[in-house]
Amino acid sequence: MKSKPQDKKKLLVVDDECDICEILSFNLQNEGYEVDTALSSEEAIKKLTPDHSLMLLDVMMGGMSGFRFLEKLRKEGNNIPVIFLTAKDTENDMLTGFSVGADDYISKPFSLKEVSARIKAVLKRTAEEAEAEEKPTLAIDELQIDFSSKEVKIGDSTISLTKTEFEILCLLASNPSRVYSREQMIGIIWRDTPYITERTVDVHITRLRKKLGNKAYYISNRSGFGYKFNTIEQ
Repeated sequence: MKSKPQDKKKLLVVDDECDICEILSFNLQNEGYEVDTALSSEEAIKKLTPDHSLMLLDVMMGGMSGFRFLEKLRKEGNNIPVIFLTAKDTENDMLTGFSVGADDYISKPFSLKEVSARIKAVLKRTAEEAEAEEKPTLAIDELQIDFSSKEVKIGDSTISLTKTEFEILCLLASNPSRVYSREQMIGIIWRDTPYITERTVDVHITRLRKKLGNKAYYISNRSGFGYKFNTIEQ
């Protein structure tokens, strides 16, 4: 007996260019996804449901921008994986995208092969995280990491991290004596994601250290080697 289509992943494509929505929808449906489209953030708000597994989101749109839309979703506690599709490709734009909670960032013009690869990688990471066995809480100095609830606290304060920031912090804090090169971190955190550069690691580290506030020294840079976790301010 053939399996029912409930196993299909449902995607939401949000872009104010009809041609892009149609091209992505057609090709992703051919790959076995269910695809909904929206031409604005406002329309996407109405169409987005818990059944959607991932959203492809344009940045520059009339009305609410993609950045503002994702920021709104994250503040509301919606953690749907999001990949930005945008013509804005400067480092500041990338930093903004990751800071509001994006999982990946693809610059236009893009290849359909690249989009497909990125979607598969993000969905795989999300599935692995959801299926991971519960682990105990890790406590170092004032830092507490709950691996099952994905919650991070410094003292009594909860720190809101994106999925990638959480994974980086877990990696470094679980091996506090080890220095990880950017290349090693890409191989572990983004192991199934193509086209990741060392600059992407730096962008995420910058955002993570900012969220750690006066405990930013937990993540230190060993010039020429990489990043490590430490509890002593240097």
